[in-house]
Amino acid sequence: MACDLRGRVAIVTGGSRGIGRAIALCLAERGARVTVNYIAGNEAEAKETASRIQSGGGECIVVEADVRRPEDVQRLMDETLKAFGKVDVLVNNAGITRDDLLLRMSDEEWDEVMATNLRAAFLCTRAALRPMIRQRWGRIVNVGSVAGIVGNAGQANYAASKAGLIGFTKAVAKEVASRGITANVIAPGFVETKLTDELTEAQRQAIMSQTPLGRAATPEEIAPAAAFLASEEASYITGHVLTIDGGLTMV
Repeated sequence: MACDLRGRVAIVTGGSRGIGRAIALCLAERGARVTVNYIAGNEAEAKETASRIQSGGGECIVVEADVRRPEDVQRLMDETLKAFGKVDVLVNNAGITRDDLLLRMSDEEWDEVMATNLRAAFLCTRAALRPMIRQRWGRIVNVGSVAGIVGNAGQANYAASKAGLIGFTKAVAKEVASRGITANVIAPGFVETKLTDELTEAQRQAIMSQTPLGRAATPEEIAPAAAFLASEEASYITGHVLTIDGGLTMV
């Protein structure tokens, strides 16, 4: 089995829908036992993700937790350890957008995006590293964005959070490499999700005109990269940013 994850335990934050759901399903298909994290209001979607995993013969639990809050993050780890006994893989996928031109961007729009996209990754990674260091094996996979590489007008908060995630990941990679733990970023381009449903047709066409493949990705085209980076096959890859963008950022 390619990217064999049998015997591994993975946590996917924001795993109820979109890219997070696709990653959770992909990890489970490759044998991982999965904790699907979701925020209040997304319970039905999280249970649907779990049902799909279980119907395919996989094992999973769902845990409601606001990953911006340290106490919720600790509960997420505790419930995973209680159910599965360990944590091998953490996928920091939870993320939001609050788009606006910088001159009109509110403090709240800035802070909310930073808290969800960057602070949450810090809190979850810090908590997950404790059991990973003890077992001397782990995989941190952070879901970034090409916006964190090239920027995007109207997304100063989002681009800054994703750029920060790249720097954070590289620092973590250097800190824990000696313990058998890797940390990497996958940076999708334009992906068909509920987040991108809010774009106008003009915005969509502008992005497509810059994408050599001329189309958006599906979440299912992003997920295998996360599974690969979570596997033993990627044991010599760390601190890397893997763009999955249809050629949008090629140089």
